[in-house]
Amino acid sequence: MQQRRSHGSGHRRAHGWSTAIATHSPEDVDRIHAYAAEHLDELVRQLADWVRIPGVAGVAGNQMTLQRSANWLASALRATGFPRVELWEVEGGAPAVYAEWLAAPGAPTVLVYSHHDVRSVKPENWGQVDPFEPAVRDGRLYGRGTSDAKGQVLCHVWGLRAHLAATGRSAPAVNVKLLVEGEEEALSEHLAQLLEDHPEATGADVVMLSDTVMWRADAPAVCVGLRGSLNASLEVVGPGRDVHSGAVSGPAPNPVVPLAQLVAGLFDEDGRVTLPGFYDDVLPVSDEERAAIAALPYTDEDWLERSETHAIVGERGWSTLERLWLRPAVEVLSVVAGDFEAPTRGAVPSVAHADLSIRTVPGQTIPRVADQLRSWVKERMPDHVDWDLTIPMEPTQEPYRTPDDVPALQVLRDAMADGWRVGSVGQMRNAGGSPASLLHDATDAPVLFFGTGLPEDHWHDSDESVLIDMLRMGTATLASFWGRLAASAG
Repeated sequence: MQQRRSHGSGHRRAHGWSTAIATHSPEDVDRIHAYAAEHLDELVRQLADWVRIPGVAGVAGNQMTLQRSANWLASALRATGFPRVELWEVEGGAPAVYAEWLAAPGAPTVLVYSHHDVRSVKPENWGQVDPFEPAVRDGRLYGRGTSDAKGQVLCHVWGLRAHLAATGRSAPAVNVKLLVEGEEEALSEHLAQLLEDHPEATGADVVMLSDTVMWRADAPAVCVGLRGSLNASLEVVGPGRDVHSGAVSGPAPNPVVPLAQLVAGLFDEDGRVTLPGFYDDVLPVSDEERAAIAALPYTDEDWLERSETHAIVGERGWSTLERLWLRPAVEVLSVVAGDFEAPTRGAVPSVAHADLSIRTVPGQTIPRVADQLRSWVKERMPDHVDWDLTIPMEPTQEPYRTPDDVPALQVLRDAMADGWRVGSVGQMRNAGGSPASLLHDATDAPVLFFGTGLPEDHWHDSDESVLIDMLRMGTATLASFWGRLAASAG
């Protein structure tokens, strides 16, 4: 994709803004919070309505529900006041919603990115609600997409409304563009093409990506980066068909064995990934950032309770949060072979299959890590089985780190302090991937991250939910951000 470098007349580059951050008066913050609190029930009702549209990504025949999801959002944006709202159709994919409100000549332009598609569900595993029949329980709204990421999108909608109400303005103090795609859960397959086909979206001074989690609801921390993501599938073939073990057991090549040996060999005794050269390109992390992460409230007991992971493993020499955010990782997502549902046929399986997920960090690149995985598998696979390693290279999700000297980053810190009514906020990163690097390359603008998710929200799992208080504080944060950003730029 060709990178777009022009940002239109009147748009000032983000790195040229003043570093003097304008403050809000207590009255400004009070008005924002009053509006957010007064309209919180309406936000929750809207979110529940949207969640009832099962816009699941990557499911054949689900095009019309994704279309309804996009149309629902487009209507909400028009009702908010956006003068331009469009559905961008994708051939063979799900529609994206684009809106812009450009009524502040000379002020910064912000491109907000998120998504309206959701992950698939297994309704039989949901114990709180039916996935698409949302309900409020104990201060949480349950339902697929409440946190990832429809709730985050609606925080932007209501944040703009709160900004207008608190300031008495008829249009935002900055120029706002909103791009909410419908394929993020399918690795944003057509996002690069969308941006190339619609260059008007890429004219921005800063990008805000809202598809992230925060460390704790009572400990706001600005996210400054995400890991990259690479998926791979390995298929190993032994016999030409499943064969009765009583007839061939012993001399028959069982594909499960080399696959299990390979998966077990992914890590050494110190928890380090054994791919050759895997850590060679990892950029060092500053002492300041490690100290900021160490300052976040953390206990093993709290992490294990909220993550429901039951134990802490991984690379020695790094704290749990450093392993989660600063270090690369490899995960085995699935291993499938033989009769995994009873009753067993007592047969040596013909095929064994594993899915891998690799999380990369700044300095590493997806093509180089893919080559490392290919070489490692080739060295270890025995001759008596056939195998095929599949590594999709398009689209890619490279890691991204927001530069420390971006003035808008400090604006976001201060806006979060307003939203949570605290003196200052911490700093963190996120463990997952996103199209942040793609958005940066397309706009030539720095990327900020703000999300209202929490580790305990059960993204991609059963009983997904969002803490309603996070929606309120997220709305207040974004309302403050727009006014602060305009003031900081002049």
